[in-house]
Amino acid sequence: MPDRFDEGMATRRAVLGDAHVDRVEKNKSAFDEPFQTLITEAAWGSVWSSKRISMRDRSILTLALLAATGNFDEIPMHIRATVNTGASKDDVLEAFQHVAIYAGVPRANHAIKLAKQIYEEMEAETDVGKTSE
Repeated sequence: MPDRFDEGMATRRAVLGDAHVDRVEKNKSAFDEPFQTLITEAAWGSVWSSKRISMRDRSILTLALLAATGNFDEIPMHIRATVNTGASKDDVLEAFQHVAIYAGVPRANHAIKLAKQIYEEMEAETDVGKTSE
């Protein structure tokens, strides 16, 4: 059985991308290293590495939970991760509509605003990549 940290790091990279994880690892200090280990093992090595539900479904659940609990700082990162998880824009909008009904319209509204902004940035980055090829 793989080490939970190693499996978590592999899953984290698969979902968030090497550039994001490399940036976090580069900025890691002695102060936050225990926290980074905790989330790599627990969030990425246990929850995200579980095969019980698909990455797409896990991505949708995560975005809905982040919005419902008002943890908006994490939403852009997880919107960007949908490229790797397979969650579509329609999936994300459906999740945020559920948030509106069950957790409140203001939270869903803010999450949708963030998602729109990140999707626009992602499309602009893709367009720049196409014109520079």
